[in-house]
Amino acid sequence: MHLASPGAAAVGRALRGGSERGSGGAGPRMESSDVGGRLQGPIWHRKHGPEARRGVIVNIIHSVKGYHSKTIRFLNVAFDSSGDSLLAGDHQGNIYVFDLNGNRFKLVQRTLQACTALAFNLHRKTEFLVALADYSVKCFDIETKELVSWMKGHDSSVSSISVHGSGRYAITTSTDTAQLWDLDTFQRKRKLNVRQSVGIQKVFFLPLSNTILSCFKDNSVFAWEFDTLHCKYQLPTPVEGSVLLYKVFAVTRDGRIFVAGGKSNQLHLWCLESKQLIRIIQMPAKVRAVRHLEFLPDNFDGGSSQVLGVLSQDNIMRFINIETCKLLFDIGSHEEGISTATISPNGRYIASVMENGSLNLYSVRDLTQEGDKPPPPMFKVVEDWSKLSSEPKKLTMRVTSGRPEWPGKSNGSKTQTKLLKLQVNTSLENKENELPGGLNKKRLQALLKGFGEYPAKYRMFVWRSLLQLPENHLAFSSLIDKGTHSAFVNIQNEYPIKSRKLLRVLQRTLSALAHWSAIFAETPYIPLLAFPFVKLFQNNQLICFEVVATVIVNFCQHWFEYFPNPPVNILSMMENVLAHHDKELLQHLIKYNVTSQVYAWPLLETLFSEVLTREEWLKVFDNIFSNHPSYFLMLVVAYIKCSRVTLLHCNQTVDFEYFFHHRNNLDINAVIKEAYHLMEATPLDIHPQRMFDDFIPLTKGQYPVFNKYPKFIVDYQTQERERIRQDEIEYLRERQLAHELEAKAQQQRAEDEAWYQKQELLREAEEQRRKLLLEEEEKLVEQRQRLAAVKRELKVKELQFLNASRRRFLKHQQDQRQMELRRLDEEIARKASMREQETAATVQDVELRRMELEAQRQLFEQCLIKDQETVTKAMKEEVDAHRRRVDLEDRLIQRLMEADREEKQKAQIWEEVIQKEAQLQEEQKAAAAAERLRDLKAGHTEREAELQMPRSGNICLNDLSASESSSHVSLDRRREALACQERELMAGVRQLRRKLTSQARTRQPPAHVTATAWTPSDGLLCSSAVLSNY
Repeated sequence: MHLASPGAAAVGRALRGGSERGSGGAGPRMESSDVGGRLQGPIWHRKHGPEARRGVIVNIIHSVKGYHSKTIRFLNVAFDSSGDSLLAGDHQGNIYVFDLNGNRFKLVQRTLQACTALAFNLHRKTEFLVALADYSVKCFDIETKELVSWMKGHDSSVSSISVHGSGRYAITTSTDTAQLWDLDTFQRKRKLNVRQSVGIQKVFFLPLSNTILSCFKDNSVFAWEFDTLHCKYQLPTPVEGSVLLYKVFAVTRDGRIFVAGGKSNQLHLWCLESKQLIRIIQMPAKVRAVRHLEFLPDNFDGGSSQVLGVLSQDNIMRFINIETCKLLFDIGSHEEGISTATISPNGRYIASVMENGSLNLYSVRDLTQEGDKPPPPMFKVVEDWSKLSSEPKKLTMRVTSGRPEWPGKSNGSKTQTKLLKLQVNTSLENKENELPGGLNKKRLQALLKGFGEYPAKYRMFVWRSLLQLPENHLAFSSLIDKGTHSAFVNIQNEYPIKSRKLLRVLQRTLSALAHWSAIFAETPYIPLLAFPFVKLFQNNQLICFEVVATVIVNFCQHWFEYFPNPPVNILSMMENVLAHHDKELLQHLIKYNVTSQVYAWPLLETLFSEVLTREEWLKVFDNIFSNHPSYFLMLVVAYIKCSRVTLLHCNQTVDFEYFFHHRNNLDINAVIKEAYHLMEATPLDIHPQRMFDDFIPLTKGQYPVFNKYPKFIVDYQTQERERIRQDEIEYLRERQLAHELEAKAQQQRAEDEAWYQKQELLREAEEQRRKLLLEEEEKLVEQRQRLAAVKRELKVKELQFLNASRRRFLKHQQDQRQMELRRLDEEIARKASMREQETAATVQDVELRRMELEAQRQLFEQCLIKDQETVTKAMKEEVDAHRRRVDLEDRLIQRLMEADREEKQKAQIWEEVIQKEAQLQEEQKAAAAAERLRDLKAGHTEREAELQMPRSGNICLNDLSASESSSHVSLDRRREALACQERELMAGVRQLRRKLTSQARTRQPPAHVTATAWTPSDGLLCSSAVLSNY
């Protein structure tokens, strides 16, 4: 006799009141919701109660109001994997999503054609698949309402869509073909074709496996391997020559029991593990055909569902227990018939499309009438399997209705004998709870609850199964091959572990974590967190790394969001839980400024390794690995709460810190029990489970990317660590270099001593060489002196001219304006006296006077040429560098305006100069006339040397022509040319003076002009002043 499982007992809630409800019993009126004309809104306006008729939460209709009011029929419904969202489509192509938790609905798509099948995409939660009347399948996004993909290939209407548990693949089935689609690329991978005479009933994935089950119209059922599409097995032909043609099918959540039905009141139960028919269930006589089958999930049955929903031709869906063959409850009636129905994966809701086109949402809890469960029977009869197996007729069981009998009470009815094979007697566990190694999570939790811990002999095996370690050898090898991370090169300095092997394993594990994600190289508490697992799994480094990585990914969620600070969000959650359950203790901690970083963070970052013994720590992690990741936080709160007596007597921060860093006398079993109590008693709004994701094992092949941390901070710390490491390397290199230099210095000292000895021997030879060098240097000095003398002789005239110029320039820099004017007066007087001396000498001695006159004339011509060149250069500079000359002229004008007052006084002096110049010209003309007369009267044949012009433009005083006549003509011409040039020069000087004077008058004259030092600009200024006064 098979013992009833907790799930079966849970379903038995309905047995007490099953006979009290009839199919057509009247009750309170149910709430109706019309989605017509609305894009979104609430589903129901008041919370349903147990008094709702027949367990109906709400009746949803889609009506169109107008001149011809009508109701649009719903055709298909589908739940998502959580069971809290419902997808519904009508015959006009309107697709609605109903959020049952949030009590909201939304119109997500208008396809404008009827839908034949619906399914959620299990991989991307916001996408859904819809099969349309044009034989195509479309994928839409719920949030964006956009078309994701359009899949074509069927030649007839698609009747069902089956999505693989991974969410990556889907099978669409029509009467003539079944097609396998890749939901990542939306490309067709395989196509199943059959003969026209053998149609396809349904092709679907078995839950939690890689097996595809195909059911055909000839009652053949094949199982295919999904990866290779090789046939795994075929179910045999039903026994007793049954003529039942399979039309509808259902499979339990663990994929072990397969149920088939058709145009008969019989249901065939197959065990897919043994590939044998284990039972034939006969429905009541009023059931002539079965239209739909679906198992009712239970959270406590481990996936081996015991309750089966059977929709028959009379539009009533009956729910029976396949073990006891008892009718538990039914939905629908002859007046309000059900067309099709689906059950949520969590077993809380039933959505049914009614015959009138509306949509009914049922509460399974209300249908099963929550109440006290009857105690299980205490007396069991062991049947002889050999006798029972020899009677094939007892394979058939009849479904009976009525209440279950209590122990000791008999109504006289004959007990039905049930036949079950030995391999089916075991509880059919949920495939989701199955773990590697043949273990089941629910059974492990039951074992843990009974004994408090796992057997020490099998603990590591159980942990590996619970954590579902992928054992990625290649990925782990690639991390190890990267070597020791720079952050853990000197870890022995910070954590001096005696065992070198343990230290090496810890270093490799931490280095692999740092290579996996950069955050672990910067996290200071990673060695504390990893060390307990390193000590446990030191002989298997791969398992050690994967256990630590799994703990970080799942049980350390949100720890690194505030890096480098402690996880304030996690500590706040624990503080909220502590405030809810023990406000007095929290107020005491706050009173003495003890924050969560003192009483919670030490327990988290060390994973209780500081406060627990080895046995206690193993027992704690038996429970942590067997529960939701949020249980870890509840365990910390439970530890604090169980220590409240000790903590309330502490009044110093040092005492609190010591308490949470050392072992204490606590009953760890009480802490674990308190943690379970906190998990159940904590409100949902502050429960850490609301913020934590469910357990997710590491991916196979490659480890997942871990980047849930502030990357810029980690990158900065990594750069700083690298910089410090480079500085240390540079320091070590410099220290090594210093040692090498010291060694070289010692070697150099030894070499120096040897060298000094050699120098003693070579000193005499060196002295001789020095004497020779001194002699050579003396000769060189003599040669340099002679060369310098020659240079001095050659540059005597040049040095004289340079000295004169230097004196003149220094005089210009030191003298003031008055000295400049005096120097000009002396220059004019000197020139006048020179001209008078030339005239007197010419009268006294013709030859001497002529030579003197010629010399004076040549000197005068040189002066005029220099002045003319100066004026010409000034004119060109005025044209080419207008800005610079304007500045210079402004400064000159300022000085000239100051001297303008003195010009009036010196006007007579200028007139006298002009008169003297005129007299000088007349005297020159008279002298020239007298000289021509004397030359004509003399008639001597003496010829004087003709004066020749130098190549450089200067007149030479020593060259005279032999011809006397040529001398007179040349002299006259030169005098005339000289006079003409003089007049032009004076005219230019007067014009320049008038221009400067007019410019100076138009400007504001300065109050005082100081003497300026010599600069290139002042030199030009002095030259201009000389020209203006000439």
